[in-house]
Amino acid sequence: MVNFTLGAVDITIMILYTVAMIVYGIYKGKRESSEDYFLAGRNMLWPVVGISLFAANISSTTLIGLAGDAYSTGISVFNYEWSAVVILIVFSIFFLPFYLSSQVYTMPEFLERRYDARSRYYFSFTTIVGNVLIETAAPLYIGVVIFEQVFPGIPTSLIIIFLAAAAAAYTIPGGLASVVHTEVIQAILLIIGSIILTFYTLDAVGGWDNVLVVMQEKYEAGILANSPEDMLSLIQPANDTSVPWTGLLFGVPILGFYFWANNQFMVQRTLSAKDLNHGRWGSLFAGFLKLPVLFIMVLPGAMALAMPEHIFPHLENPDLVYPALVFNLLPTVLKGLVLAGLLAAMSSSISATLNSASTLITMDFIAKFNPNLKSKQLVRAGQIATIVLVVLAALWAPRIKEFDSLFKYLQQVLVYISPPVVAAFFLGLFWKRANRHGAFWGFIISALISILFITKGSAVAQVVGAVIPPWLLSNEVVDAAGVSETVYSIHFLHQAFLLFLIDVFVIVGISLATPPPDLEEIKDLVYTRKVFDEDTASLEGLVWYKNYRILGLILLVLTSILVISFW
Repeated sequence: MVNFTLGAVDITIMILYTVAMIVYGIYKGKRESSEDYFLAGRNMLWPVVGISLFAANISSTTLIGLAGDAYSTGISVFNYEWSAVVILIVFSIFFLPFYLSSQVYTMPEFLERRYDARSRYYFSFTTIVGNVLIETAAPLYIGVVIFEQVFPGIPTSLIIIFLAAAAAAYTIPGGLASVVHTEVIQAILLIIGSIILTFYTLDAVGGWDNVLVVMQEKYEAGILANSPEDMLSLIQPANDTSVPWTGLLFGVPILGFYFWANNQFMVQRTLSAKDLNHGRWGSLFAGFLKLPVLFIMVLPGAMALAMPEHIFPHLENPDLVYPALVFNLLPTVLKGLVLAGLLAAMSSSISATLNSASTLITMDFIAKFNPNLKSKQLVRAGQIATIVLVVLAALWAPRIKEFDSLFKYLQQVLVYISPPVVAAFFLGLFWKRANRHGAFWGFIISALISILFITKGSAVAQVVGAVIPPWLLSNEVVDAAGVSETVYSIHFLHQAFLLFLIDVFVIVGISLATPPPDLEEIKDLVYTRKVFDEDTASLEGLVWYKNYRILGLILLVLTSILVISFW
């Protein structure tokens, strides 16, 4: 039985930390102009950019999700983490230079410059919805899961209100500068807390060698009958329910590119960089910080399976694994510090998403509809938007418990948002023939197919199934009015790849069937050999530790060693 109780000392530490972060966040805030408020004055140095990227990604949702998924399905969940290293390298080379040189505030704004306003509005709207459903509601849900165990008498609504208010308290007045500076502190605390918990977990199971022995014994006894045969391997067979190797190869990159290279929530931090070099170094630093995640956040969840029942009983809800380790293994004071780090991660994720989503609402909708608004009026609009988003996320958060696990919820939502965006950005950046009609209809058709998957056999699905052209779906799906269980049983990573292929097909087909874009208008938004040569020339004479290509190569080697070691 897990004893979810806190002493007065631990509660005091958490309260003091929360108050300190709010005060520090407000103190570091910038709100003199819209550029200050939404992009921190575009003056962030690379360590701050990198740690901020890492902190925003390794939020409470990811931390809880990684440990929980490792507990239920094995360490293959780390594939999402190491693949981010490769994606961040590609992002630094190809995407970031165009984002920074264009001086945009938002990713949808960049998409409008490459295509048109229709794509901007669609992408902005879906990003706002995704940010509310994923990065704001999910941390609130985590707070509910933990604090319901600690304080069972407090209503869920009050817990959500408290967590949302704590994050909004410095996000609303301070903007991105408040978010980024508090994230640096929170990331450091989160890493230290995770390292401490890893050592206590390893000690509780009697060392790494004992983990292997105990898990093998449990397999033979049938205790782990519902778990993968080799839970300590990254690469799993194609029929694996968590991360099959086919999904790793084809689906994970699509979700990753959306999250790291196209999503306002993450890219906004690199847009705040002092210059291109600081943006690139910061992105690579974030990738480097992802590698130790295997040891300090994933493996503790898997090691929990090897613990004796009297130390760590079996849990039906994998989302409780990380907090259960904290409550069961750590002594007073350390428990309060680690939980403060977890609270920091919740606050970090919520505040970061609120700021990025309010930026989208303000710059992609309010500023477009009323271009005469002054800078301070735009800031006020962003603050009001933040309040509205907090309320919406708080209303949705309790629904997340209906899914199998938090991490699967996060990935499944991304499946329906990311493929058309990744297709539009990739084709727009590397194929000058891609035009506004192809991008727009790629978004629309992908949305219709996603609705079909989400609604399954409902009346809505039947309507959508009748609208989608038959050649986009198999005969079996069309004949069944869009309700084939065969299609719905496809792994969500494979669904992402199929949606991506459809989007590429639609964008290419419609672009070729309609007039090409004005090459003069998009010449600075398409990657060419000239861009590569100019970039190469700019690196001449730089010492190796300032050359992002050399740093990226070193990072790839380190990642390869780690992956091969746990193959």
